[in-house]
Amino acid sequence: MNQVKLAEGVYYVGAVDWNLRDFHGYTTPRGVTYNSYLIVDEKVCLIDAVKAPFADELIERIARIIAPARIDYVVTNHIEPDHSSALPAVMAKAPNAKVILTGQGKDGIIKYYGKQYDFQVVKEGDALDLGRNKLHFMPLPMLHWPDSMASYLDGEQILFSNDAFGQHICTTHRFDDENDISAILYEAAKYYANILMPFNRLIGKALDKTSSLPVKMIAPSHGVVWRSHIDKIVSKYRQWGKGASERKVVVAYDSMWGATEKMARRILDGVAAAGIPARLYRMSAADRSEVVWDILEAKGVLVGSPTLNNGMLPTMGALLVYLKGLRPANKVAAAFGAYGWGGGAQKDMEDLLRAGGFSVDEGIAVKWTANAEELEQCFQFGLAFGKKMLAQE
Repeated sequence: MNQVKLAEGVYYVGAVDWNLRDFHGYTTPRGVTYNSYLIVDEKVCLIDAVKAPFADELIERIARIIAPARIDYVVTNHIEPDHSSALPAVMAKAPNAKVILTGQGKDGIIKYYGKQYDFQVVKEGDALDLGRNKLHFMPLPMLHWPDSMASYLDGEQILFSNDAFGQHICTTHRFDDENDISAILYEAAKYYANILMPFNRLIGKALDKTSSLPVKMIAPSHGVVWRSHIDKIVSKYRQWGKGASERKVVVAYDSMWGATEKMARRILDGVAAAGIPARLYRMSAADRSEVVWDILEAKGVLVGSPTLNNGMLPTMGALLVYLKGLRPANKVAAAFGAYGWGGGAQKDMEDLLRAGGFSVDEGIAVKWTANAEELEQCFQFGLAFGKKMLAQE
């Protein structure tokens, strides 16, 4: 097996899942990694386990470096099964190891696996002496589960950042500078948008915890290890955490007989005529995770649906319920669509937008299908919305 060394005595022993295409509703066309790291010092420490189907691979990678029975500590930065479900298999091979985790992590591991290991609960400021290095623990509750924490190896200056700074991308190279950085940054933004965006207000506090630390590498639980573009990804996280956005608009819609699609295209033309970059997505064909990636840095969002059964099309409902949970910050939105003998879709879309934290402007609706005059109104609606984006701070 290919052995990847991060630093003296620090190894990557995780697994690459090339075939996974859905990560609890977040599409992963480039697959997923389950990162685990082995520290061989005077004491031996494993940082996180992998997903259970890859337990044998994890143990084999460890065994090529050191006998698994020699592991003294298993640090569980996060109990979600993609990080921890191989823990029982690891502990079967390392029965004398202590399991290091937060108090809520301990409760979760017991509930998940029904095991009483030799637990050591840690809190803010605690450290583990491994010999040449100490491992410092930084609980990060709700980034993105209550048990979450990061760990910092002081001698080698490596931050094991858990889900922060992660990306869902498979590659045969484990470091950022060995890959196409534009692809890595795209996947990092998509990851943030779909996983961490609900916790924007906590990001700055988490970054402040680590800002005084010298960091040579950031080793997340998913994706590549950052060593050459650390400043760039940290700057992006600060930007995203503040809800900073660009003057651009995402138009997401679906259509039944084409009337709402005609509106969407004419509205898009109006936004573009205002000089604002815009992108159009039909939700029956678009990847919802990619739409959310685009919304992450967009100031304006326009959503459209015809009325079906007094409400919106299910594809639009799925997007807006998803966005309600993600709660994008500092964004302006409006709704549009066609209807027949009675409406309903527009109100439902506006209600969900408000529930998701959007500032909602008055939208536009037409009966049956837009005539030439109404298409001009759609253009003017898009133009006005685009000009509003220009006026935004």
